[in-house]
Amino acid sequence: MKKELPLIILGILSASSAFAASQSESRGFIEDGHLDVLLRNAWINRDYKAQGVRDRAEWGQGIIATWNSGFTQGPVGFGVDGIAQYAVRLDGGRGRSGAGGIDFFAQDNDGKAKSDLAKFGARAKMRFSNTELSYGTQNPALPIVNADNSRLLYETYTGVMLTSRELAGLEVNAGYFTDEQRKSDDSHDSGLKSLSFGGASYQFNDQFSGALYASHVEEVLNKQYLGLNFKQPLAGNQQMILDFNGYNSRLDQQYADSLNTGRSNTIWSLAASYVLDMHTFKLAYQQSSGSTGYNYGGYRNQGGVGDGGNTIWLANSYWSDFNGEDERSWQVAYGLDFAGLGVPGLTYDVAYVRGDNIKTSATSNGHEHEWFNQLQYQVQSGPAKDLKLKVRYSVLRVSSNASDYNTSGNEIRVYVEYPFSLM
Repeated sequence: MKKELPLIILGILSASSAFAASQSESRGFIEDGHLDVLLRNAWINRDYKAQGVRDRAEWGQGIIATWNSGFTQGPVGFGVDGIAQYAVRLDGGRGRSGAGGIDFFAQDNDGKAKSDLAKFGARAKMRFSNTELSYGTQNPALPIVNADNSRLLYETYTGVMLTSRELAGLEVNAGYFTDEQRKSDDSHDSGLKSLSFGGASYQFNDQFSGALYASHVEEVLNKQYLGLNFKQPLAGNQQMILDFNGYNSRLDQQYADSLNTGRSNTIWSLAASYVLDMHTFKLAYQQSSGSTGYNYGGYRNQGGVGDGGNTIWLANSYWSDFNGEDERSWQVAYGLDFAGLGVPGLTYDVAYVRGDNIKTSATSNGHEHEWFNQLQYQVQSGPAKDLKLKVRYSVLRVSSNASDYNTSGNEIRVYVEYPFSLM
């Protein structure tokens, strides 16, 4: 993969543009720049039901400021982006911090969670036609490497990344990262040696799109991803949506040995949604197979993969990801958009997922199920426009013979977010 990336980049940069070149429309470094701020107050509480597992809870206030410059004028444009993140811990001490799935504030060597956190990053970028090449702090949002921004502060990477949109409907991405910064810490020493990736997504027509990506995490794994999406409008305010996502992974032998597991995994999901005006009904099936479960995220110095905490674009991913070895799971879900009842900005989602056939050291038929509920409201106008309140509640139960795969519990998440632009 490392040898292929320069060839991918060279091919893209030498490609002739078949459509309007965005660089030719650049107004300038400052003129096209914008400074955005996100205020985020987040609280997560996990009430674990397994004996001997301590409950965990963290609460914090974060502020994330991002500056995205425009590009200088000319055939090749240059720019600089920056990100500044700060968070203060409001609660989560006294032994309640430290859950990997929450990870608002990292723990110091004495076991105490950090009281506050400040992180900074920047990247330099250049653009030719519709192709952009950048180096520095990156926050990728791709199915093969998706940095986690769903907690208090953002997870980021450092490295080179290329994005090209030279042909209508086609987006090509490639990159090489040598550093990962944990979302809950200002340290860059997460243990990642290198992560290289490449692939593309293509909009075939108004109804059908697809994506194909591959990645290599040095001394950890090779992974491939395939995604397909089909949307069929029906009479009235109706629509059918089919969504397929699949990963194929193979672990490095030494890494697999450290986990005392096999090396190969294939996991895929197929979801079918029917949209009727303000109602969305969804059915989904997900299947994991191979000699290990699906591995993603985490940090290398903590035994994780290091490819991003949100790198799991699968239908049955809520609190549990239903990604155990040989696990199969079914989902039924319903969503309601209250705009149809005269309350725009208010939505409610509920889902039930059941998984079985989980293979662990104790059984070949472990099982789990989760009830997921989420109520969200976004202010539509006025001084508080775009202020968002999100309340999420999950009930997860895991059979005792699958306890080395997952843990039962009740989880509550409350987020208040206010994004605004300063320029």
